[in-house]
Amino acid sequence: MSDDFSCTARNETPLERADRNFGELLQELRVTQTGVQILFAFLLTLAFTPRFPSLDAVQRGTYVTTLLLAVVAAALFTAPAALHRSLFQQRAKPLVVQVSSRLAEVGLRVLMLALSGSVLLVVDVTAGRVEGVVAGAGTLLVCVGLWGVLPRLVRRPVARAVAAAQEVPGVMPSGARGGAPGPMRRERCR
Repeated sequence: MSDDFSCTARNETPLERADRNFGELLQELRVTQTGVQILFAFLLTLAFTPRFPSLDAVQRGTYVTTLLLAVVAAALFTAPAALHRSLFQQRAKPLVVQVSSRLAEVGLRVLMLALSGSVLLVVDVTAGRVEGVVAGAGTLLVCVGLWGVLPRLVRRPVARAVAAAQEVPGVMPSGARGGAPGPMRRERCR
C-alpha cells in the first residue's frame, strides 16, 4: 500500500517508476560492486604472497571459501546489468527491477559472508584462530546489524508516518517517500 501512496506522491506511471527504481538500484550496486572488487583483488593477491604456503588446512579452506563467496557476490551484483541488457526493449522493465532487487538482496547476504570470512582469515593468520573466529563473528554481527536490523528499525517509523499521512489526504511526511520496488500496476498512478 505504501508503494501506491509514494507513486501517488510522485505522480509517475508504473514505467516511470520502474525507470527511477532501476536507476536507484544501479547507484546502490555501484557502491557495493566497488567494495566487492577491492575484496576480490585482495583475496586474489593473497595466494601469491610468500606467507601463503605456510597456511594450514583451515586457513586454506577459509581462503578458498571466501574467494568463492566474493566471486558469487560479484556475479550477483553484476547480474542486473546482464538481465537488463538481455531484456532491453522487451517491455520488461518492472520485472527487471523486481528480479534485480532480489539479486542485490542475495548479493548483500553473500557479501556479508565474504567480508566475515576475509576478516576471519586475516586475523587468524596474524593473531590466532580464536581471535580470528571472534573477529569474523563480530564482522558478521556488525553487517547483520547495519544491513538487516537497522533497515527494519527505520522502516517502522516510516510505515507509521505513511499510515498517518494516508489518513489525511494530500499530506505525506518528507521521510516517508521512496521505498522498495513493489508490484507494478498497469494503470497510471493518480
